[in-house]
Amino acid sequence: MHNDLANTIRSKIDIVDIIGERIPLVAKGKNFFCVCPFHDDSNPSMSISREKQIYTCFSCHATGNVYTFLMNYEHLEFREVLKYLGNKVGIDVGDIHVSKKNNKFDKLYEAYNLSLKYFQNNLNSNLGKQAKEYLLERKIDENLIKEFEIGLALDKRDDLTKILTKKSFDLSTLNKIGLSTDNYDVYCDRIMFPLYDISGKVVGFSGRIYKNNNLNKYLNTKETEIFKKGELLYHYHIAKEECRKKKSVIIMEGFMDIIRASSIDIRNTIALMGTALTKEQINLIKRLSNNIILCLDGDDPGQLATLNIGDALFKVGIEVKVIVLPNLDDPDSFILKYGKERFDGLIDSAINFSDYKMQRLRENVDFRSDEEKANYINKVLEETAKLSDPIRREVVLKRLAKEFDIGYNTLEIRINSFIKDDKKQEKIFIPQKILEKKDKYSKAIEQIIYLMLNNDWIITQVEKEKLIFPTEIMRTLTSEIIYYYKKYGNINVADFYTYIQDKENILKFLNQVLASNYNETTNKEELFLYFKVIREFSINQEIKRLTGLMKKEVDPLEQAKIAEKIRKLRLGDN
Repeated sequence: MHNDLANTIRSKIDIVDIIGERIPLVAKGKNFFCVCPFHDDSNPSMSISREKQIYTCFSCHATGNVYTFLMNYEHLEFREVLKYLGNKVGIDVGDIHVSKKNNKFDKLYEAYNLSLKYFQNNLNSNLGKQAKEYLLERKIDENLIKEFEIGLALDKRDDLTKILTKKSFDLSTLNKIGLSTDNYDVYCDRIMFPLYDISGKVVGFSGRIYKNNNLNKYLNTKETEIFKKGELLYHYHIAKEECRKKKSVIIMEGFMDIIRASSIDIRNTIALMGTALTKEQINLIKRLSNNIILCLDGDDPGQLATLNIGDALFKVGIEVKVIVLPNLDDPDSFILKYGKERFDGLIDSAINFSDYKMQRLRENVDFRSDEEKANYINKVLEETAKLSDPIRREVVLKRLAKEFDIGYNTLEIRINSFIKDDKKQEKIFIPQKILEKKDKYSKAIEQIIYLMLNNDWIITQVEKEKLIFPTEIMRTLTSEIIYYYKKYGNINVADFYTYIQDKENILKFLNQVLASNYNETTNKEELFLYFKVIREFSINQEIKRLTGLMKKEVDPLEQAKIAEKIRKLRLGDN
């Protein structure tokens, strides 16, 4: 039942619009192209077909319809995407039941969820009075406490461990995921901030002291199977929708900065998990927005982090903007001191990362020294050479020429040497696409399946021929196509994806077929040539099987019978 509703909703949605809201598209012919968000892509390798309502990456083979795109891009379940798209087109999906896939980590998520509720209950009880007073003094009010699900670990050494073991969680699991150590709670007498994965599931905690003692200020969950700091960004599950509305994302340093920004209704924010920016995090950031603003702490470590993160993003073709916080402030302290209006002003006046970097290059330079002055100019030219906009490059050259009374041509010659060096480097590191080699049999089978997905009459023809495909996955996919055609009376690739979206065993093979970009149409003569190739393969496989049997057979009469079967197969008399 849900397939029919999903197809009705899908028919009212244009996949080009949905993907275009998230990734810049370029029209080429009848299709649209973009950088693929599902692998480390720098050149547009994803094609979106408005006619077929599917997308295909010719590099990593990511393929599907609007549902699979949103499920993979937004890390949502099918029911969530169904509801989201239903709301977009004004169709109420109600309480439609879609079977949830079993996840091997469900038990771990359950342990964290129970712990979260336990911590929240503690904070809202009489035992949490002192902790709540501390939060209120820090200007974290009841609304923020509720929004960020803040809780409290009690000053009882084994309270949570006892509760969870009574709920059938064994100690080895609790130790493994950082909630217990032996028979004791990891977190004791701390204010608890839940940490989420990118889909919004709680996967860890950060516990903060709130009394005067000599313990570390923060205690964070150790890395586990579901909590890998380099693959997560704090507040991502909230920020992804807010970034779409505000068309920008602000990167901050810690979750207290995120909470403070939320208090002034700024929620298009994410924070790193205390690690250097990773490739996985860069890919996540690219999905949020092309307009990226760095707002890290104003102290020396924060400025260094700004340079490192800005450089990492610049290397993958993203030039960010920077909010420069004064007086060693961080976003939390600045907002507390000056409020929303001043912080909004900082966002509006954020400077290009390249300009920020050049400002930093000026620091501690003794311009009375010709050597230091020359070094500074060379560094500025080296950074300017990385800019793709020739107008911005010219502005910098003219400013340098005027400020230091140097000939424009001299600066131009020098910057061109840096640009040439950059191009040489690019040539060295261009990744080479490795083409998968396929024999003629695999190509013939994939071509037939590709044709079946684009031509109703070929489905009927394949069924009549009663072809035997060599692998179970091939046989299963063709059977599903035939069944779908009989049920609905036609074949539509985008709707077929919805039909098999929970059948992971054949989705991968279907993606491989569609990403191969075979011919969409054929005639009977060509089709029968493909059939002939497949029959030839089947015959060769049977000959191999019989030859193996004959080698093992000791009875001369039986050997003769097998040999006769092989002879007939080779002559085509079978």
